[in-house]
Amino acid sequence: MRVETIGNSTLYLGDCAEIMPTLGRCDAVLTDPPYGIGESNEKNLSRGTLAKPKDYGTYDWDKAPPAQEVIDLMRTISDRQIIFGGNYFHLPPTSCWLVWDKQNGTNDFADCELAWTNLNKAVRRIYWLWNGMIRKGDDVREHPTQKPLGVMEWCLTHVKDAKTILDPFMGSGTTGVACVKAGRKFIGIEREMSYFDIACRRIQKAVDTPDMFVVPAANDNTPTADMFAGAA
Repeated sequence: MRVETIGNSTLYLGDCAEIMPTLGRCDAVLTDPPYGIGESNEKNLSRGTLAKPKDYGTYDWDKAPPAQEVIDLMRTISDRQIIFGGNYFHLPPTSCWLVWDKQNGTNDFADCELAWTNLNKAVRRIYWLWNGMIRKGDDVREHPTQKPLGVMEWCLTHVKDAKTILDPFMGSGTTGVACVKAGRKFIGIEREMSYFDIACRRIQKAVDTPDMFVVPAANDNTPTADMFAGAA
């Protein structure tokens, strides 16, 4: 296992099923797990009608969705959860789904993606043009299922009092970048070294270019139980 500390972010290279039990509690989970639909296996190369597709390599991380035990563990160790692809997993009924409307038009991409939450509020929606590419902001797509930064920043606004955010399926680190920009502490886990290195680079860049209007979290990089204590 490799651990990198960047500002108030602690990043783990390894299997989240093994690492999560060692972390203690956190305030919230914001994550986009694999759905088990094969996006890791160059599936995007068949979608060349909108733009020249990028070859992200062949992996097996999206061969199957996470084990139910992993989904359950994310809920056990956190107070609040926002889990993209919640319609693919076994999760209890909820009053609040977060809906990302991709404004795609007519093509083979999904019109929306759904994030299951345990938040006590009504369904909420964000419009953010995607079409298989990032169309807003300064993101560069470096992962086949990478979420736009603006979408993850919007998700954080629904857990405003959560100080420490965990993403057990960090990928290229978009959740971490959003946390840095919002002044939150971040814990990320990623098993693929190539994506882990991308996440480290992106989060380091976010730390190096802070938003002058955001007050950063207390500078305590020691991963202790106190750091992960749930919010009242």
